[in-house]
Amino acid sequence: MFIESLQNNRVKEWCKLKEKKYRDEVGLFLIEGDHLLLEAQKKNVIKEIISINKEIKADFYVTKEIMQKISSQKSISESIAVCYKLKEEKIGSKVLALECLQDPGNLGTIIRSAVAFSFDTIILSEDTVDLYNDKVIRSTEGMLFKINIVRKNLKKTLLDLQNDHKIYVTNVEKGENIKKIPKESKFVLLIGNEGNGVKESTKKLADYLIKIPMNPTCESLNASVAASILMYEIGGLHD
Repeated sequence: MFIESLQNNRVKEWCKLKEKKYRDEVGLFLIEGDHLLLEAQKKNVIKEIISINKEIKADFYVTKEIMQKISSQKSISESIAVCYKLKEEKIGSKVLALECLQDPGNLGTIIRSAVAFSFDTIILSEDTVDLYNDKVIRSTEGMLFKINIVRKNLKKTLLDLQNDHKIYVTNVEKGENIKKIPKESKFVLLIGNEGNGVKESTKKLADYLIKIPMNPTCESLNASVAASILMYEIGGLHD
């Protein structure tokens, strides 16, 4: 089907998917670009494909003007897909938990690193940035389709997991060098907010307080950099 009117109801619905509230209502989100579409196809979560190129197999063909309206990027892609939100699966054994993380780019990069270092689950606190934010999706480079990601009440979930998971919590002041901490087979690595770190109420659940040894002239690392280093050390792929 070819659509050329900006007033078409489908176009209006696609544009509304740029809003978190509407994504939550309908359980759908948008992705842009060939690589993301390929990964979404492998995961079998695509509802429909919209394209400006009639040589590409798509459900709807639109004008460049409409594609610019739907797109969140300055340079539009040839194709955009409407996808079903990802199914939340059972929490695994190598778990990353993110508390109140706010920067979309940080979340996307952390998701990529979690896949790289063979974590099987990411828990997002209820106040962490939306997984389906367009900047988050782009930053994951398609890796959001490769790992189980759940959004839950973090404190309650950690209390439930304490029975058989050890909890590592970052703490710059009181943490022990990550290289000296015992490696556990079932664990949760908890990363806090970019500016404030892990909340005190959550920190109390830690089995291990950890830190990355650094040159004292550098006070802190970017959240995604710190998370990546810790996942590498704890994940054990280099052992």
